[in-house]
Amino acid sequence: MHFTEAKGILSARNGMNIYRGCTHGCIYCDSRSRCYQMSHGFEDIEVKRNAAELMEQKLSSKRKKCMIGTGAMCDPYMHCEAELSLMRRCLEVINRHGFGIAVQTKSDLILRDMSLIEEINAKSKAVVQMTLTTADENLCRTIEPAVCTTAGRAKVLGECKKRRIPTVVWLSPFLPFINDTEQNVRRLLEICVQEKVLGIICFGIGLTLREGNREYFYSKLDEHFPGLKEKYIRTYGNAYEVTSPENGRLMKIITSECQKSGIEWRPEKVFEYMNAFPQEKPEATQEMFEF
Repeated sequence: MHFTEAKGILSARNGMNIYRGCTHGCIYCDSRSRCYQMSHGFEDIEVKRNAAELMEQKLSSKRKKCMIGTGAMCDPYMHCEAELSLMRRCLEVINRHGFGIAVQTKSDLILRDMSLIEEINAKSKAVVQMTLTTADENLCRTIEPAVCTTAGRAKVLGECKKRRIPTVVWLSPFLPFINDTEQNVRRLLEICVQEKVLGIICFGIGLTLREGNREYFYSKLDEHFPGLKEKYIRTYGNAYEVTSPENGRLMKIITSECQKSGIEWRPEKVFEYMNAFPQEKPEATQEMFEF
């Protein structure tokens, strides 16, 4: 971990990244790709020590309230957040200025800040996004070794349901020949239905591989799934989009089950919902649960 004094904290689309790099250890992480030009080791987390101060300056000068997004590139609830609490401090700034938050994570550390997120949702709008990849706890510990398993993430979704905080689940990635099975997809969908998520984001059954993350992923295949790397190379070569042979069939299951359960499955609609800042806070909280 190392610290930097950042010059900015929000992207043009109001995305916030407090950290750069990650310590969750997910074997497939696209953020390892060399195209992102990270000048330090991926596990050597770059910390924007002045993140909260920058947020204060930025939100104080913003004329129009909006949703603030975080977690798309690097998880805001990685291990160092437990010590540094920079995400919590930024949430406090967001809450104080009446902005909304859409946070994406794999970590149950978010439970620490649930009361604060609930307060933001009561004033404006909060959306919690969790990533689910496999219902097999042992497999989860293999492909996502340094973060809570799916059971822990389901607990987060359940806590959000209890507090009436809207949730979205990212069903991705599905690693061909590993977790791209009907049984796995249906078990993950059962969690989503049980915890009453609003939307599911799934762009397809597969993953992306490019220079940087491909090499790391293949090294982990050699470590945990001997012989599978060679099958990937034979099947996909150096393709960027690594699509499962089960893609068509499993995507139909996801669409069908979402329609049956009233869960939004169209990515553009889910993003539209998450990006929309309410002009007036609805009297009935239930209205926040409608697309």
